[in-house]
Amino acid sequence: MARHGKRFNAAQAQVDFNQRYGLDDALQLVKATATAKFDETVDLAVRLGVNPRQADQMVRGACSLPHGTGKPTRVLVFAEGDAARAAEEAGADFVGADDLISKIQNEGWTDFDKAVAVRSLMAKVGRIGRILGPRGLMPNPKTGTVVAADRVAEVVKEVKGGRIDFRVERAGIVHAAVGRASMTEEQLRANVLTLMAQLVRLKPASANGTYVRSVALSTTMGPGVRIDPNEIVRLSAELR
Repeated sequence: MARHGKRFNAAQAQVDFNQRYGLDDALQLVKATATAKFDETVDLAVRLGVNPRQADQMVRGACSLPHGTGKPTRVLVFAEGDAARAAEEAGADFVGADDLISKIQNEGWTDFDKAVAVRSLMAKVGRIGRILGPRGLMPNPKTGTVVAADRVAEVVKEVKGGRIDFRVERAGIVHAAVGRASMTEEQLRANVLTLMAQLVRLKPASANGTYVRSVALSTTMGPGVRIDPNEIVRLSAELR
């Protein structure tokens, strides 16, 4: 049986694990139990009523959080010519084509958080899919990271500004970072509801029964706080 330290036990004692809290109460608890010496990440976990093994029930996408994640994002862009210059002007951290592909292929370099590629280079980028794929760094049209050359700057700004990618796991759960403990409750609330609204929009037509089955918030070092799924779906509907 796992043993926790005094700090975690004290935080855990504040949470009733048999209760499903309202969103505002949950956010207060999450911030109150974030007592680590660093700025903890706030994570949202949503269990969906889908079967990810069925292709038509795979839920994945991207979402631009109104207040960002609170963490700088290092963006790499595979582009050439005018598209490369636009990416640099938009704030991309690394821009290139054959040079970056070679560096990743030969050195295993992956010192970045997100990768964006223009469509014309995807045939070449595909060669390093076995390196980028397992790390969740492979550009993908479904998450909006494979784009036309004239949209590179727009996408770079979105990603740098706090756009996140998400994908349902085998157990039917979506995990995503929605901010930092230092953010205000209002900022975290807006981020959470924006992501929830996007998840509800992406409900597969073939999904039967209850779609949002459970929701929980937690920080990096803190306990999970369960949220009333009916309330959070109702609140997120105001954004849709």
